[in-house]
Amino acid sequence: MPGDDEIPQQGPRTPRGRVVIIGTRGYPSYYGGFETLVRRLAPHLVDEGWEVTVYGRAGSTRPDDPERDARIATVDTPGRESRSLSTLSYGLTSSLHAARTRPDVALVMNVANGYWLPLLKARGIPTVVNVDGIEWDRDKWGRLARSVFRGGARATARFADVLVYDAEAIRDRWVRDFGRDGVVIPYGGQPPGDLPLLDGLRHRGYALMVARLVPENTVPQFLEAASEMSRVADVVVVGTSGYGGELDARVAALAAGNQRIRWLGHVSDDRTLFSLWQHAGAYFHGHSVGGTNPGLVQAMACGAPVVARDTVFNREVLDDAGVFVGPTPTDIRDGMLATLSDPSLQDKLSQAALARAQAHYRWPDINQAYGRTLIDACRSSEVAS
Repeated sequence: MPGDDEIPQQGPRTPRGRVVIIGTRGYPSYYGGFETLVRRLAPHLVDEGWEVTVYGRAGSTRPDDPERDARIATVDTPGRESRSLSTLSYGLTSSLHAARTRPDVALVMNVANGYWLPLLKARGIPTVVNVDGIEWDRDKWGRLARSVFRGGARATARFADVLVYDAEAIRDRWVRDFGRDGVVIPYGGQPPGDLPLLDGLRHRGYALMVARLVPENTVPQFLEAASEMSRVADVVVVGTSGYGGELDARVAALAAGNQRIRWLGHVSDDRTLFSLWQHAGAYFHGHSVGGTNPGLVQAMACGAPVVARDTVFNREVLDDAGVFVGPTPTDIRDGMLATLSDPSLQDKLSQAALARAQAHYRWPDINQAYGRTLIDACRSSEVAS
């Protein structure tokens, strides 16, 4: 584990203080929503006077990444790379390191790290925890993993100083299940400007899905609908499961046997991903568990015509800026093809998504909300002590 000298020790404070971020793959990383948040938030916090350190995993970032802000310190701690233990193991080593170096506040991602909050609390470190979605409801986890996440949520409810929810529906669930209120801060989107089409695609002429290849994202149903959709339009699939498996193999076989179905795997280049959303004829968002999905928000900021699985979370984010469909392959096929065949509907959905993203999901607003929350956590801790 890195030595304590890798994070500045107690001494003269910056105007705001020292904040550590625990629970992501590092900075800058492109793995998921937490990593996107950290890429936007960490430079903002530095601009506001914070001294920022992001914990991560060795090999998850590139030292020469042009997005890297040299003002942000990074510390890699050891852990076990496995589907079920990585978050817990890396969270433990990061929390132990932070407990020794005693920052002014810790921003912790994911309720699985709730087990380690007592380590920080014992050292007088206030914690702000982004609880993410309802992990114990996700189909990808077995019974043991769901139990672990549920236990982590109970620990988070007990030991966290401030809870951050990314949607009102998530807050409602936590109030009902654990009796804990908190702050609602969603994710942001960044309008990308005009981007070129990828080779071989036609503007508003293809169906798109961007998702981790897991069942709760309605991936099996979309793949079943993809064959029929490909008779009239190209179909582009972006994403992997992260650890291989049946759905990766299934989409690979579909793409190998059908020239109109393209599987791009994981796309870490923002310009490529944003271009895919910007030019899509219909973007399917099938996430069924979670709050404000960062991919959906960014798709809206890119002006994608959205066809979404009908859930309370997706309705909260989209309002009237999307077409809502059921979870069956037939529902998905019909909603996507109706959108792909109607240019006026595409334009209407695109403009509505852009307007809603600009009104409710701007990164400057999200960053400022996190900054205020961190300050409040520090002040509350000082009053309590």
